[in-house]
Amino acid sequence: MSDKRTAAARLAAAWLLSYPDATLLGRLDSIAAVVDELPARTGAPLSAFLAHLADTPLSDVQAHYVTVFDMKRKACPYLTYWTDGDTRNRGRAILRFKQAYLEAGYDLGSEELPDHLSVVLEFAAIGDTLTGEALLAEHQDAINLLRDALEKMESAYVHVLDAVVATLPQLTPEIRERMAHIAASGPPVESVGLEPFGVSVTIDPIGARR
Repeated sequence: MSDKRTAAARLAAAWLLSYPDATLLGRLDSIAAVVDELPARTGAPLSAFLAHLADTPLSDVQAHYVTVFDMKRKACPYLTYWTDGDTRNRGRAILRFKQAYLEAGYDLGSEELPDHLSVVLEFAAIGDTLTGEALLAEHQDAINLLRDALEKMESAYVHVLDAVVATLPQLTPEIRERMAHIAASGPPVESVGLEPFGVSVTIDPIGARR
């Protein structure tokens, strides 16, 4: 898949992973036009999700989004949560994302934490492609675990993650081993604040998009 098509698929996925509100609805025609030009491995799952949106009342999609992403840590969209849990290390990991965006001149804004998958995908698509690619590859285990969690929940959002995974390299034995460990034992746990790193972390800031 060409770099342009990879970027297009990631940007479409980033939009579709945002909270389903009027802003997203206003973008659906543009997203559909982009998706129509993608190869099957990314276009087909994104088309499936777009069909789901077209057939489902917005209020139901919104309720499902909140239930899956806001209330269930098993489908946490914040990549560093999977590898660092609520620990001091997570504060450092989040700061690395923030610094990468700043160095690339990418304006993150204040609506979302920098490790939210939709933010990372958008950065990889329209920010610094090489740095974004590296961030996604580094957290490939978290992305695949999120994808597997959505499949177990029978969530339509698994289609979006299928498209994201299709833009990434194949899983290595090392990554599969890390995934198995996290799946078996869960993310690290440590009751500490992350304020010293300039980041306030909870599991519910995704609601800031609303």
